[in-house]
Amino acid sequence: MEILPKKVGFLFLVPALLFICLFLLFPFFWVIVISFTNRALTGPAALSPTFVGLRNYLRLFNFQRWMRPGEFGNALKNTAIFVVGSAILGQVPLGLGIALLLHRFKWKTIREIVYTLAIAAWILPGVPVAFAWIAFLDRDFGTLNAILKFFKIGPIDWYFEQPLLAIILFNIWRGTAFSMLLFSAALGSIPPSYWDISEVIGATAWQRFRDVIFPLIKPHILTDLILVTLWTFNSFTPYLITGGGPLFKSETIPMYTYREAFRFLEFGRGASAAVVTMTINLILAIIYLTFLKRQEVYK
Repeated sequence: MEILPKKVGFLFLVPALLFICLFLLFPFFWVIVISFTNRALTGPAALSPTFVGLRNYLRLFNFQRWMRPGEFGNALKNTAIFVVGSAILGQVPLGLGIALLLHRFKWKTIREIVYTLAIAAWILPGVPVAFAWIAFLDRDFGTLNAILKFFKIGPIDWYFEQPLLAIILFNIWRGTAFSMLLFSAALGSIPPSYWDISEVIGATAWQRFRDVIFPLIKPHILTDLILVTLWTFNSFTPYLITGGGPLFKSETIPMYTYREAFRFLEFGRGASAAVVTMTINLILAIIYLTFLKRQEVYK
């Protein structure tokens, strides 16, 4: 059998490289370029945008009004609460808890039903799911308020009283399935003998988790934290539920970027917010990857 020369092999990579350059690298650098201009969709700046230097970035970080409703600081604060509440305190521990409960569960039928329901919530399109949650959280006819009413609580007007909590609950429900599947695969890789030995020596559930399970799945937990944090940070689907309101109480950075670029038609300002978003994503990824590498070294 004749082996093709390396040059021929590189030719097969050309279409993929062109695709990456056209749809990834070019938009990436183009966003950075227009973030230093006053480019807009209407007005004189649409025909002849000019270089404005750091003006767009200084507007983002104008600390005199930074935390006012509608400003970038307010969106950053909401995003931090959204990420911590939804990803770090919600999806990751809940996904791990469900995976632990189902891993040793004897009734296979119930386990398959839970897996199916969780995966369905994850793979369903965002728009119909968002509208379902709008109905679910409705003040007068919503299912959640009907349940709370049974316990003599409410009704709660989620969209006006607790809009940020509403999108946190929505994102936890929608995204927990990924964490559950990842941790289920991690638990499945643990040799059965480890479970048997821990049962023989009489270890409690907490001791088994602390001394056996957690050390073995720690890299998977860090991987899940990386992915879920970045996905949640960049999630735009909650916009369909609250629109960032009321009074910007649930506006996150993706919503802020969308508002600047596509509602106010100020592409330069929207691009500067997008560049800051990319920078924050990069910093978070580097932090998580550093922890992951340290775990591999210590191992």
